[in-house]
Amino acid sequence: MLTRPFDPDHLAKSVYAVPPLARDADGEVCRVENEKIIRYLESGGIRSILYGGNAVFYHMRLSEFAGTLEMLSELAADDTTIVPAIGPAYGLAVDQVDILRELPYSTAMLLPSRDIVDQQGIASGLRRLAERLGKPLVLYLKFDRWLDPKLVESLERDGVISWIKYAVVLDDPSKDDYLDELRDVFPTSRMVSGIGEQPAIVHLRDFGITGFTSGCVCVAPARSMEMLHAIQSGDYETAESIRQWFLPLEDLRNEYSPIRVLHHAVAEAGIAATGPLLPMLSDLDEPILAKIRSAVKMLT
Repeated sequence: MLTRPFDPDHLAKSVYAVPPLARDADGEVCRVENEKIIRYLESGGIRSILYGGNAVFYHMRLSEFAGTLEMLSELAADDTTIVPAIGPAYGLAVDQVDILRELPYSTAMLLPSRDIVDQQGIASGLRRLAERLGKPLVLYLKFDRWLDPKLVESLERDGVISWIKYAVVLDDPSKDDYLDELRDVFPTSRMVSGIGEQPAIVHLRDFGITGFTSGCVCVAPARSMEMLHAIQSGDYETAESIRQWFLPLEDLRNEYSPIRVLHHAVAEAGIAATGPLLPMLSDLDEPILAKIRSAVKMLT
């Protein structure tokens, strides 16, 4: 795993893959299958991996957090960045930060929540967690106006934020007042589009964001990297054709759950056995799995 301090230039060099976390039949994190996912991503050119929502870090036991992070750091290539997620509960995040302080990760991402939080409280929590870790954190903006731009500006001024994952879903991503206001207070060179391939062209071309995260990249990493390079070179026609190519799987994720569909898609594509989902999320039934199987067959 790449262990040097966070470098903004790295954000533009690779799509940030957001994979599932493979577990065995007993629900335990599986080293062998997670290594398959990482090797597959790296073979397609991916050098940035984020373990967050798709990996269901929301429901991870604290007792397995350290072992999972140690495993991921050992499995990743020397030039691959791994970013783990913490939280979303503050108390859990504090205990996770104490574990992270003993490991060579350059940053971590606080998972967002809309329950039992307010804007000033979110900003205060981020400050305290970053101070405790001794490193800036990734700010995940998943909900419109979740954190006021003025608070983001203050956090940036004080060195709390390493980069922003911007993932506010809109019917028309080209009309985004919140993103416009954030650009005024935070450098787009450290902002990453966080909703996969679908809004990536608009976010990178029209708003100047530097890169994008993706779940579908886990099924076709080389193709997703080709899309990133096409956008960066101004070949928007090629980028759009790739965006459309990913649509069948993305449409299923939007219809049946981004996390659950991707979890099964990686398995149905033969990349790795991802195992059962953690309780609080249910597995999908066979008719939906058949649709996923058909979609991934077009991508592999």
